[in-house]
Amino acid sequence: MTTRQIRFPDGSSLPAIGQGTWFMGEAASEKAREIKALQAGLDLGLRLIDTAEMYADGRAESVVGAALRGRRDEAFLVSKVYPHNAGGTRAIEACERSLKRLQTDVLDLYLLHWRGGIPLEETINAMEALQQAGKIRQWGVSNLDVEDMNELWSLSGGEHCMTNQVLYHVASRGIEFDLLPWCQARAMPVMAYCPLAQAGTLRRNLFSHPVVTRMADKYQITPAQIMLAWVLRQPGVVAIPKASSVAHVEENARALTLVLDSGDIAALDAAFPAPTSKQPLDVV
Repeated sequence: MTTRQIRFPDGSSLPAIGQGTWFMGEAASEKAREIKALQAGLDLGLRLIDTAEMYADGRAESVVGAALRGRRDEAFLVSKVYPHNAGGTRAIEACERSLKRLQTDVLDLYLLHWRGGIPLEETINAMEALQQAGKIRQWGVSNLDVEDMNELWSLSGGEHCMTNQVLYHVASRGIEFDLLPWCQARAMPVMAYCPLAQAGTLRRNLFSHPVVTRMADKYQITPAQIMLAWVLRQPGVVAIPKASSVAHVEENARALTLVLDSGDIAALDAAFPAPTSKQPLDVV
């Protein structure tokens, strides 16, 4: 079966499932397991690895750096900058710290983690300076809504944004009202973080929801794979579930070839309705 791919505006393409690292690096005792999971993902072709300077105060980047030792060319490496660092010399210094922790000379993609007080124009200028210095190949944003994206697009160089990374899963569909169509109209991929929902009650309720479990039984797969396939039904969306263990990474990778039929999608739409009005953008 065909493995789903997403294409960036610069023409590069990747498998539509990557590896997230939120909550990695929190415990030294977990580092070896986390490294092994990320490397297993690379073995399975899940090239995109997403991290951030915020995650575990940079320790998640250190985990990724260790996982990529000797394998950097196999990965499409994404990191994110704090809003308060997203301009001027602070952006240059933040990027250099991330590169050092990641044990690499260049990021494939560098994202503004969410919008803060620094004007978008300054962030664009900083991203362009990092590109010219050869420290990043491309840049993008995270957690920006349609109004923010319109403002970004109106600024010189703003149209070079490669992606917007936002929360998206079957029970959090706010982006479908206006942000996702906006990005799709511009052939800009959306990176869906927490595509299996966050930990806790919401996640447990989704994994045990009767519609999801019946569908998993129908395909003889897991609820997680159903939820990933649902996210990927949208064109131009890449999912970045956390690579928490080798078993989970293998499970995630198998969802790349799963296609839900129209009846499945209708059943999930009935259980988890799409938004009918604009909703505040969740930021995680």
